[in-house]
Amino acid sequence: MARTPWAKIKLAYIGSYMIRNYLKIALRTQAKQLTLSFINILGLSIGIACFSLFMLYAINEFSFDGFHINANNTYLVVEGEGKPGPKAFSHEPIYTSLPLGPAMKNELPGVENYVRYVQAYEQFIKIKDVGIRENMAFADPTFFNIFSFKFKYGNAQSAISDLHSMVLTEATAQRLFGKTNAIGESLQVKAFDVFETFIVTAIIKNPPSNSSFQFSMLANFDLVVNSFARRVGANSWGSRSFMTFVQLKPGSTLTSNNKLLADFWHRHFPDEGQGGYNLEPIKKMHTNPALAGINIPPVDPKSIWILLTIAAGVLLIACINFTTLSIGRSASRAKEVGVRKVIGGTRKALLVQFLSESLLLAFFSTLISLLLVWLLFPSFNQLSGRNMSFSFGQFPQLTGLIVGLVLIVGLLSGCYPALVLSGFNTVHVLKAKIKLGGANFFTKTLVTFQFILSATLIVSAIIIIQQLRYIQSKDLGFSKENVLVVEAFGVSDTRRLFPLFKQELSGNPGISGVTSADNGLGEHEGTGFTDFSYQQKSIKIKHFLIDPDYIPTLGMQIVAGRNFDRAIASDTVNAVIVNESMINELGWPLKDCIGRKLEGYDKYGAENPTVIGVVRDFNYQALTDHVQPILFHEFAPKWQHLTFFYVRLKPGDPSEALASVHSAWKKIASEYPLKYEFLDEDVNRFYEAETRLGYIISWAGGIAIFLGCLGLLGLSALAVANRAKEISIRKVLGASVSTIIRLISKDFLKLVLVAIFIAMPITWWLMNKWLQDYAYRINIEWWVFAIACIGIIGVAMLTICFQAIKAAISNPMKDLRTE
Repeated sequence: MARTPWAKIKLAYIGSYMIRNYLKIALRTQAKQLTLSFINILGLSIGIACFSLFMLYAINEFSFDGFHINANNTYLVVEGEGKPGPKAFSHEPIYTSLPLGPAMKNELPGVENYVRYVQAYEQFIKIKDVGIRENMAFADPTFFNIFSFKFKYGNAQSAISDLHSMVLTEATAQRLFGKTNAIGESLQVKAFDVFETFIVTAIIKNPPSNSSFQFSMLANFDLVVNSFARRVGANSWGSRSFMTFVQLKPGSTLTSNNKLLADFWHRHFPDEGQGGYNLEPIKKMHTNPALAGINIPPVDPKSIWILLTIAAGVLLIACINFTTLSIGRSASRAKEVGVRKVIGGTRKALLVQFLSESLLLAFFSTLISLLLVWLLFPSFNQLSGRNMSFSFGQFPQLTGLIVGLVLIVGLLSGCYPALVLSGFNTVHVLKAKIKLGGANFFTKTLVTFQFILSATLIVSAIIIIQQLRYIQSKDLGFSKENVLVVEAFGVSDTRRLFPLFKQELSGNPGISGVTSADNGLGEHEGTGFTDFSYQQKSIKIKHFLIDPDYIPTLGMQIVAGRNFDRAIASDTVNAVIVNESMINELGWPLKDCIGRKLEGYDKYGAENPTVIGVVRDFNYQALTDHVQPILFHEFAPKWQHLTFFYVRLKPGDPSEALASVHSAWKKIASEYPLKYEFLDEDVNRFYEAETRLGYIISWAGGIAIFLGCLGLLGLSALAVANRAKEISIRKVLGASVSTIIRLISKDFLKLVLVAIFIAMPITWWLMNKWLQDYAYRINIEWWVFAIACIGIIGVAMLTICFQAIKAAISNPMKDLRTE
């Protein structure tokens, strides 16, 4: 039978009245038990805030470069694993040849467009004769057709169409010219050898934090081509120095056509054996750790999923707390349930009421958690190394996340207590015979699971921090302390300037050595990899152009042969020093390698150079990798620069030595701003990701223990409620406070011990798997588990004893007066 409009209105009014009534009852119930309500809301708020922070971080990492309109059809071209050499490095080379982009567009079906890109690096610029450093990138004019950066002023067509046009970000324009609309302004940029004038033609909005393209300034790629042509020839396929991106036509199957890509490779590299190109989706660049060398280092997806798992665990612990605390205070609401059932309340109505209370708490907790997230976001950005903003603009998923958290947390944490409360027997309740013992197994299981998670997190954090301390203190094979690294990248004619710089510092008593190289160590590790064929075996090596003082100044050890000697002219034209990994790769015994020729090597004008020395292996990369073959040399083409000057300071106050460095730099290169860092800081930055992971897990472990103790508080409250009369009778018969404490505590201690017993082997297995990623790692010691166990048991017992003491000192007549 169809309802009349009046009936529908009446039903809607009744429904809204019932909802208002449920909300009133929920608020009154929470107000009656402010302490437990505060604990419930606090626990849920912390759990939701922790989960939200980690979830936003994960969304940010997985959404890198996804904001581009053509993101689904745009790919980074990398050399495939079929090419000899790269397999030894577990990295896919992101740098490709200069002619690659145009050739792919002309020869491969499905390629709609391409752009060649030089990642941002520091360039010297002048504004009104004031020299500063800025991060400048280079790209083909098609850059803004393929990638969707938003223009504040100007447009894509005129942005970098001219050789001397320049695009700035909003922040850069404001910093350099004091205004965002800097179109038409001029600045001088050191374009390789000389300063040239550029005109600002466009201003773009600052690149989002989840963009792999981070730069202050962008110029025309033809500037690079012109310089590169003077050095090795504009059409050279042999030098790989540029990133190449291609945009495919909709529906193109080129990404899976390995044969077509392999044939293309062989046409241009007929003498390099097996090989090919791979097309890496730009949306997956940031989560592909094999793509080494990108300005914003890629992250390992495993780390993100580890953090999300931890966050989910903390949220689950918070929900378990709610469940145990709700059950713990069920006894105080038993009569309320009985009265409601007597006057006609159905179980369905009671379920709705208790779920409404749960959802209300979840809603309040979510609001508080959002405030916590907003307050903690700057600190979390610093911890995670990102520049995210807590806004719906950057994270449109926030609305769905908030609604989803309220529903999931409310239902997940409220269902079981609602079922327990609504299922009370009316007669037993009104006769005060209700007992909550039936819920003990479930609630004890929940608390045990809480402490399994907490113990796993705590021990994992300790082991991660141990590993980080080990790799930061490990002997790397060279002395990284008290070494100043002066960056000379972009400075003209550094091979002429370095001797002048060294001479200026020669008399300073606080300086014990000065040297130089074209490649850096640690964070400033360069890309000077090359390969050659030795007796039909491809050998991939790292090049270092150095001077004779490099090895002794950095504290490296020669284990065979000798160092370069300025008195021996042939050392500068046809002599090399290699490391132990190099001779192992060549299959040479250490005692029989001095004087041998590197047959097949013909780089930088040297052919079959002679090995004059072997240096002990040293780690210049992250300790996740084994030491790779290295070759030191003094020979180099005229265009190759020394980009790093190393100054070894004597231990003690470095202020006088630093003043000398400033003075020396001002004398030899006054037009270039001085920039320097300490080598040990550069090396340690290799491990920032692991350090952050360790800190995050440590905080998560602490939060988990805190929330676990809240769970114990709820369970011990439940135990006291169930055994209130028993405890009172024991006290009347003379039981002491200590006896009551032991009575209540022993069962909970068993739960904690069971949790630890289960957690320890799980943690050992997980951490052993994690440590396998490191070439150099610690052994997991038994005492780590012992310390963690003692700490967890101690904290748990303090929590239990609080409730036990409260029960032991209470008035027994309060519980026995109805008997």
